[in-house]
Amino acid sequence: MTAILVMGYHPGLEDDSFYLAAIKHDLNPALFPHDSDFFRVQFQATIFDKLIALSVSLLHLPLAWAILLWQFAAVFLLLMGSYRIARRCFTRPEAQWGSVSLIAALLSMPLPGIAILLGDQYLHPRTLATALILAAIVAVIDRKPWISGILLVLAFSIHAIAASFGISFCLLLAWSLHRPVLAMGSSAFLLLPLGWLFEPASEAWRQAAATRGFYFLGSWHWYEWLGVVAPLLLLLAFGALLRRRALPPAGSVLRPFILSTVYFAVFQMCAGLLIMLPPAFARLRPFEPMRYLHLLYLLFFLIAGGLCGAYLLDRRFYRWLLLFVPLGMGMFYAQRQMYSASPHLELPFVSPATPWLRAFDWVRQNTPVDSYFALDPHYETLPGENYHGFRALAERSALADYEKDAGMAARVPSLAPRWLREVSVLNGWRTFQSLDFQRLRNQFGVNWILLSRADRQFSNPDSAVMICRYANQDVKVCRLL
Repeated sequence: MTAILVMGYHPGLEDDSFYLAAIKHDLNPALFPHDSDFFRVQFQATIFDKLIALSVSLLHLPLAWAILLWQFAAVFLLLMGSYRIARRCFTRPEAQWGSVSLIAALLSMPLPGIAILLGDQYLHPRTLATALILAAIVAVIDRKPWISGILLVLAFSIHAIAASFGISFCLLLAWSLHRPVLAMGSSAFLLLPLGWLFEPASEAWRQAAATRGFYFLGSWHWYEWLGVVAPLLLLLAFGALLRRRALPPAGSVLRPFILSTVYFAVFQMCAGLLIMLPPAFARLRPFEPMRYLHLLYLLFFLIAGGLCGAYLLDRRFYRWLLLFVPLGMGMFYAQRQMYSASPHLELPFVSPATPWLRAFDWVRQNTPVDSYFALDPHYETLPGENYHGFRALAERSALADYEKDAGMAARVPSLAPRWLREVSVLNGWRTFQSLDFQRLRNQFGVNWILLSRADRQFSNPDSAVMICRYANQDVKVCRLL
């Protein structure tokens, strides 16, 4: 509960524009008749949306409540997995709780260079997959290879990329603890429909990929590279500390666990550089090999939190308060600054609080299911919008946007020509005139539009072309004639 209070809860935010839309499409296939390809193709490779949709059908809960419960469960399982690993690495309770507390406080921390957080403010398959990976790590430590293998297969079926890093770490940990190595590998890739990852590139795909800065290591800043190297150096320092002195809170697992984490960091960093740097391997960048940093940072904080709990915090309550209260408040403040226009907890029983979300809600309740919308391709970056996805929250089809759909086009090359065609026709949206809106209707069948205060037509819509059915201080919803 405290972890979610610190990190916040924002369904429909950023990547959830895909995940939430896919779940809603599973529950109601009539939704998104014009644009479901923007999530359907990639989601062939995951059971995540089907699992959530099935739970909604079985429990007969409103979707918003079911997703909130899943988010609580995912965060709980991730922290529980961290605690179970900490119990095997550290003998003293304060070290074990130091591990869990540090991870809980830092869940909303952005990771260097890879455009993701340690934990997401919405239900993300990576959180569930990571919880399964941590449980698999426990099974490796406990010499239960079959259980570990089953958990990793489940994680793979939910989030293949995250699970591949989990498989890599479990193999290294098994080698360090219990030679010979467990008979697991990444051949599970063959069991899922991942052919879209190997489709040939095109100029449209290259333009979509160019929007993903983390695909291009040469453009990373120095501090991002520091974030790649720093945990590895600190882990080596932890290992040296363990060798120099007997550490009472350390269990027999801690040293090989640190060693395995170092091996994992070095191996994955080399693999990431090999894939991401050569231009000839550009088509492999959607595998996102540098996102191994997500699992690395999680394990690093687990180790660092345990050592901190044992040697700095001990059983002195005031020390725990002096560390975690400012840390939690700092992370909370950062989230409020990032999403200042939205409530920190966007709960199901709270009415939409921002003009954009109120407009999305009106669209969902008052427009036909087969409506086709056009809106600013950069709408998620507009003041007060706070990166909420129209498709997922309004439950209506829309022409491609530049911020999120570009990422899907970069992962699925067959979508890239369509993405480029749609965002190109929206170029200059804020200065569109009547003929431009008519062109959208004639070429794409668009019959509704969203206007914002940044658009020329917002203050004086052309009544010969559109009728505005809804308006608030920031957004107007208009039907094209």
